[in-house]
Amino acid sequence: MEIKQLKYFLAVSECGSFSKAAVLFSVAQSALSRHVRSLEEELGAALFYRNGRGVVVTESGNLLIDYARTIVDSAKEVSQKIEMMREAPGGQLVLGVPPTANAILSAPLVHRFRKDFPRVKLKVQEGFSGHVLEWLSTGRIDVGVLYDAPRTSTLVTEPLIEEELFLIGPPDVPARLLKGSVSAAELARLPLILPSHPHGLRRLVDSAFSDAGVEPNIECEIDSLPCTLNLVAQSVGYTILPHASIFLRGGAPLSATRIEPSITRQLVLATSTQRPMTGVTRSLAKAIVTLVDELVADGVWKSTKKDAPSAATGGAAQEPTCASAPRAA
Repeated sequence: MEIKQLKYFLAVSECGSFSKAAVLFSVAQSALSRHVRSLEEELGAALFYRNGRGVVVTESGNLLIDYARTIVDSAKEVSQKIEMMREAPGGQLVLGVPPTANAILSAPLVHRFRKDFPRVKLKVQEGFSGHVLEWLSTGRIDVGVLYDAPRTSTLVTEPLIEEELFLIGPPDVPARLLKGSVSAAELARLPLILPSHPHGLRRLVDSAFSDAGVEPNIECEIDSLPCTLNLVAQSVGYTILPHASIFLRGGAPLSATRIEPSITRQLVLATSTQRPMTGVTRSLAKAIVTLVDELVADGVWKSTKKDAPSAATGGAAQEPTCASAPRAA
């Protein structure tokens, strides 16, 4: 039993004629008659009495009418709802993002996505890259943004940016204009505010110090990005973050100085092969890629794969020195 057969049957019963029903559907009368005859054969009962003036519905036909209308109306309703979903999708999407990227990316992304998909509720869940990876594997999130993702058959990744890390200091730190960068040895003499283990950024920074054969001067360990930036602004110490972090708080932007040799990490967009990709999920992924490209083009997010402007804000590159640095406790 097909929806088309039921539609033809209802049309014939309402028109009282095969020829009028055929005109209504713009099909040949012979084709319409074949569909109705096939339906009668499937049900094993005549649905119409044929006479010279047209057709009359049989008792079996009268029984079928109500069921046919319900089936046809339900099919039409489903079709309309699917069409509405395609034109204006709804529901909820969950995005997992590590703290640093979340602070840079999420606010403009939410504004843009809400404008394009007003019926979709976008939930942003912050966590370290390891947490984001776990959420993807367990199906807790639809899309993940994370640093240095492992290669696995259950993960589909797309590189977003090769991110360079900078020494971030207070906006009013007296600094000598030197070579425009600071070495690991010079970093080791500065009081640093860094996240604790197992934060990925901390492991990356510790590895850079280890390679240089120096011990970092950790003033304090804080896993809160806003708190870290506030303490840096209050001249408690320095931190190591992406260049974009200098714009993440109110007031004067913090200073940013390039580190040599550079410390980089790759930010990737990730989805799970165990979770089906819907059209709106693909739209979210595309929006993230586009936004990151725009932030790089605007100079907000520094990428080692693009030409980077001066490392310090406001023009010439700055290098904090021990004399101008806040004292360690």
